[in-house]
Amino acid sequence: MKFFIDTANLAQIKEAYELGILDGVTTNPTLMAKEGIKGTEAIAAHYKAICEMVDGPVSAEVLGTTYADMVEEGKKLAQIHENIVVKIPMTKDGIKAIKWFTDNGIRTNCTLVFSAGQAILAAKAGATYVSPFIGRIDDSNWDGVQLIEQIVSIYNAQGFMTEVLAASIRTPMHIVRCAEAGADVCTCPLSSILGLLKHPLTDLGLQQFIADAKSLQS
Repeated sequence: MKFFIDTANLAQIKEAYELGILDGVTTNPTLMAKEGIKGTEAIAAHYKAICEMVDGPVSAEVLGTTYADMVEEGKKLAQIHENIVVKIPMTKDGIKAIKWFTDNGIRTNCTLVFSAGQAILAAKAGATYVSPFIGRIDDSNWDGVQLIEQIVSIYNAQGFMTEVLAASIRTPMHIVRCAEAGADVCTCPLSSILGLLKHPLTDLGLQQFIADAKSLQS
């Protein structure tokens, strides 16, 4: 399973990259705004900076909602850097745009997916990635990881090449369960990635090793 970091914060991207496990980055308008990035030129420059930090896919989301706007904006985003993957919302016009990008050799990430039916349409249109939002599904008293399992099963049965990108990750356990479910990619905050490092028995064991090492030197 590939690890993407879901942020627009350059320091966090750098930290994840230096761990040696980072495969890509996903962003959205909310994350850009959180970093104070506003304006078309500033956003494009920020995407370019991210692409130059990470040797992997960088999802850049369109802001338009019509087919024409998505295609026009997506073309400009794709020109920023070869690592850019155009992020398109799961709507009727979004599916049409994904098909256009597929036919023109531009990679896409279909976002805001909440059902297997939506995932099927995205795959039929040729999306490179499909992003089910499991955390938001959990918020609605459903099990988001079950949707990952369902989509993975359908894609395997039908031979779809679209990769399942588990999004809206909230906890380290989400990451583990998505790996068990067969997700191709997991995109998450840095805190969730770092959370995988932690276990109380590791801390206790390290303390014991340090104590034993000191006793050997006395």
